[in-house]
Amino acid sequence: MVYFLSVKLIIQIPCYNEAGVLAATIAALPRQIAGIDEIEYLIIDDGSQDKTVETARANGVHHIIQIYHQGLAGAFTAGLEACLQRGADIIVNTDADNQYCSDDIAKLVTPIVAGRAQLVIGDRGVATLQAFSPLKRALQRLGSWVIQQISGVRTPDATSGFRALSRSAAMQTLVLSNYSYTLETLIQAGARRMAVEYAPIRTNPPTRPSRLMRGIPDFIANSTATILRAYTMYRPLRVFTTAGILLLLAGLLPGLRFLYFFLLGNATGHVQSLILAAILLIVGFQVLLIGVIADLVSFNRKIMEEVLFRVRRLELDETRRLAHEKPETPARDKTVDSL
Repeated sequence: MVYFLSVKLIIQIPCYNEAGVLAATIAALPRQIAGIDEIEYLIIDDGSQDKTVETARANGVHHIIQIYHQGLAGAFTAGLEACLQRGADIIVNTDADNQYCSDDIAKLVTPIVAGRAQLVIGDRGVATLQAFSPLKRALQRLGSWVIQQISGVRTPDATSGFRALSRSAAMQTLVLSNYSYTLETLIQAGARRMAVEYAPIRTNPPTRPSRLMRGIPDFIANSTATILRAYTMYRPLRVFTTAGILLLLAGLLPGLRFLYFFLLGNATGHVQSLILAAILLIVGFQVLLIGVIADLVSFNRKIMEEVLFRVRRLELDETRRLAHEKPETPARDKTVDSL
């Protein structure tokens, strides 16, 4: 339900001890974009111990929220909720270290304003990005390919945090990972058949080392766990059916081996093959049954998510309507809210 025709964009920036670089990032943000009537900035202070909040306030940020240190995924989710409560029609997420060229925010917003997309992600061109080492470029390409196969969404840059979401997409986004939101939200968008686009964007020279990736092994371990968890959540029948069939096939091999020797009259001494076959076949059937149960649970989860989406939409639309009916208030709110 829409109560007014103007389009409001809120640019959110998750921050953790970013006082040294935040001023330059805020200064680079756009003040006007075609098709957008209002632009506001929102800082999510993820338990910073420096002067991040003071820097944000001094540089004209409209909204500041503070949360206990929850990591990037938690800060991203808290930002979406805060932006929705403040009436955002479109939400853009960018990094505090000014990694992404803010002039390209218009490229992210345009497909949503035009009604072509619900989620638009900035494509850094990871295959040729000079800021990445050859190994990191290879891993980025491999990870993007894996996410594309899993989500069914064209994915040239899976780990880009520079993205725009429509109000509807933001209300449907649920991030359960404690590591990062980028991979999980793509798998989720594919499962929900959202309209997703990628827009080529530019990057700025690094201002500091990445805090999310402590090293290649850490990146691989956390990304793999996130992908497996998200894929199992949204495609449980496929995951458990694949695992069950593999176990059944593995059980057939020793079973056929025992049968071969049994027909030759030489089954003595090969009982181990029969035991192994029985174990693998029983476990395989159990995994298939677990898959059926998990799929039923998944349907129940989808119903609950749809109910949650409708409730959130009603609550937020009512809040928006009441705010729109109130007397005009100052555009810039420099109070600090805690979540």
